[in-house]
Amino acid sequence: MIKEITVQELKEKIDNNEDFQLIDVRETFEYETSNLNGLNIPLGGILIEADQIAQDKPVIIHCRSGKRSAAAVMQLEQMLGHTNLYNLKGGILAWQEAFDPGMTVY
Repeated sequence: MIKEITVQELKEKIDNNEDFQLIDVRETFEYETSNLNGLNIPLGGILIEADQIAQDKPVIIHCRSGKRSAAAVMQLEQMLGHTNLYNLKGGILAWQEAFDPGMTVY
């Protein structure tokens, strides 16, 4: 079972300047439309780019709805043994709904 975090919990971490890494696994064109200032590593390259993912602090992975990011968390845990990963429940759509209704989400 993968660990999940809500958009409310993510916003608290941002507001409190907590030390964590945010990774967006959507495609580059989606990231360019709107993003939460995370590092963009599209899902297809997540294992290849795994050296860019922190292992010494919490890492929150998100996509549009939470499906691709859940797949990324599973791949990284199964293949590389990461234990500090969290899936953003509902993805950027949940963020848009909760905090930024004017955000354009592809």
